[in-house]
Amino acid sequence: MTSADAPTDGPAEPAAPGGAPRWRVVGPGLVVAATGVGAADLVATLVAGAKFGYTLLWVAVLGAVIKVVLVEGAGRYSLATQRTIFEGWRSLGRWTTWYFAPYILVWGLVYGATAMSSSALPVVALFPDLPLRWTAIAFGLAGLALVWFGSYAAFEKITAALVGVMFVTVVGAAVLTLPNLGEVLLGLRPVLPDDSLVNVLGIAGGVGGTITLAAYGYWLREKGWHTPRFMRVMRIDNAVAYAVTGVFVVSMLVVGAELLYSAGIAMETGDQALVQLSDVLTDRYGEVFGKVFLVGFWASSFSSLIGVWSGVSLMFADFVGNLRDLPSGHPDTRTGGRLFKGYLLWLTFPPMLLLLLDEPVGLILAYGVLGALFMPFLAITLLVLLNKRRPGALPHSDVPQEWRNGWLSNTGLVVCAVLFLLLGANELREVLAPYVPFLEG
Repeated sequence: MTSADAPTDGPAEPAAPGGAPRWRVVGPGLVVAATGVGAADLVATLVAGAKFGYTLLWVAVLGAVIKVVLVEGAGRYSLATQRTIFEGWRSLGRWTTWYFAPYILVWGLVYGATAMSSSALPVVALFPDLPLRWTAIAFGLAGLALVWFGSYAAFEKITAALVGVMFVTVVGAAVLTLPNLGEVLLGLRPVLPDDSLVNVLGIAGGVGGTITLAAYGYWLREKGWHTPRFMRVMRIDNAVAYAVTGVFVVSMLVVGAELLYSAGIAMETGDQALVQLSDVLTDRYGEVFGKVFLVGFWASSFSSLIGVWSGVSLMFADFVGNLRDLPSGHPDTRTGGRLFKGYLLWLTFPPMLLLLLDEPVGLILAYGVLGALFMPFLAITLLVLLNKRRPGALPHSDVPQEWRNGWLSNTGLVVCAVLFLLLGANELREVLAPYVPFLEG
């Protein structure tokens, strides 16, 4: 998306050292996309392909486009104001803090356990003698060590390598199935099969991340892209990253349509669906490719783990830094800073208790309710922050005129807000249904 009437970008956008092509400076966008495309996103599109064939292909493409709109908005706000997204939220009033504080604490606790388990599952499938819980804990500690001791540059390189593994395995699986190109093209028509609404919302809303979308501005800052002169390269970075995301999810839908839908194979739920897919690939193409796909499954899960360990820790550090009135960009709030490391510990060690004990119902309920509200929160607050000057706003929190939304950006964000409100309402119904009988059915 562009701002109104595609304004000029000020000084020329940066080039890579030695005048290298722009694609060589692509980085933070790939990180946010890789972090967002975890096992749950692959499963959602796989299940859609298994249930409806290519009919919902257009939804997978729409999901990637929606994330481009949101991430571009978050990046444009950060570059145009040289402020973080939380500083923008804080300028909207205290209510944002009242929501964000419990959300980031509860989300980190539950997600930490989920990410560790998801990273361990494909490895245990490869090596059945390994215990799932202790393998999950080992990956949590590995993610902690990589992000605690590494720089942002090293983290970005590791993420790029994991994306390469994902690309070879996920896209390779789609190519092996020899998809019917005619049916693929027909899948781009906006058609809604019966009983597909939940799948539509899950694919469009889930492809490519939740809270990690808001972390994009923090990764831009860590990269050194922090002024309006980086606006064009940020947009290139974002577009390329979500083009890659689109390729991933479309590939999984192709696999679901060709291998599962055509054969009438029903899928299991959760991450086990990807283990089941590995078994199907083994039966069809041999043991080697089944194992290679499990490596891709692990790369997808572990890239999400380390991405959250980095990006959401930066968000938490900035959140606490704001509450303590630390200056923007204070060392404690940056990669390796004291507050950053504090949230890393929160993501790693308390969730291990959830791996060893039964998950408490109250905590899971809070996680579901708060999580269902985040994407509408992000879309609606970006609509406010990226439009006209607001009376009483904090100094420098307003976006300069040339970088405010035009009609196209506003239309995209309104679509995002409506979609995520519907998705959030559906998620709330699913979370609350066991406790509120009239919501069932």
